[in-house]
Parts: sequence; C-alpha cells; structure tokens
Amino acid sequence: MKKVIWNNIALLLMVVLTGTFMISADIAIAADYERMQQQTQTQMQEQEQIYGSQLMTEEERAEYRTRMRAATTAEERERIRAEHHERMKERAKDQGITLPDEPPERGMGRGMGPGGGMGSGGGMGPGGRNR
Repeated sequence: MKKVIWNNIALLLMVVLTGTFMISADIAIAADYERMQQQTQTQMQEQEQIYGSQLMTEEERAEYRTRMRAATTAEERERIRAEHHERMKERAKDQGITLPDEPPERGMGRGMGPGGGMGSGGGMGPGGRNR
C-alpha cells in the first residue's frame, strides 16, 4: 500500500515538474520571439529613416548612424545629412533612380520627401496614423 502511495506521489510530482518546465520553456520562447520582433522592427525603422538606405550596404548604414550619433551639434548633423543626400543622389542617378532634389527637412520621418519613401506606399495612412 505504501509503495502504491509513493508511486502515485512520484508520478504526480513528475507531472507537476514536467508541466512547470514546459510552461517555463514556453515563456522563454515567447520572450525570445518578442525580443526578435522588436529588434527586427527597430532595424527596419532605422533603415527606413536613412535617406536612400535601399541604395546602401549594411556597413554604410551602420557608418552613417555612427557618424550621426557622434555629431555634437545640430549644424554638424545637418552637414552630414546634406553630404549624405548628395552622395545618395549621385548613386541613384548612376542606377537610374530619381530622388528629390532637396534634402528632406529634419523630422520628416522616413526622410524621403513628401509621402516618405521612394515610390508609393510610404508616409501617413488613413486618419493620420502610421501604417
């Protein structure tokens, strides 16, 4: 009789521990998935905010971000933006793509002129909300 009780207790304990382990694993997987989604979204937003980013390599985007973060004044950031804009216009011209003539104003979001982005689909959606 005692052996049956101990077997039942051991079985119950195994079920509880297995369930606890599975729940912990699910929580860890969900947290990792959420973290990956956030990182991907952040990378996409950073890429979209760089004028002509689709014409740049990942290394060039990283270098541009580093230069912008290292700039100590608004004037220095504007100079970096203007120089970058000219380089991207030249690169676009070489590839047969047209970019806006004037550098985007600060705070325009995606930094590609009215409507945000090259071509259709960018900018504000219905009701003034981002898509």
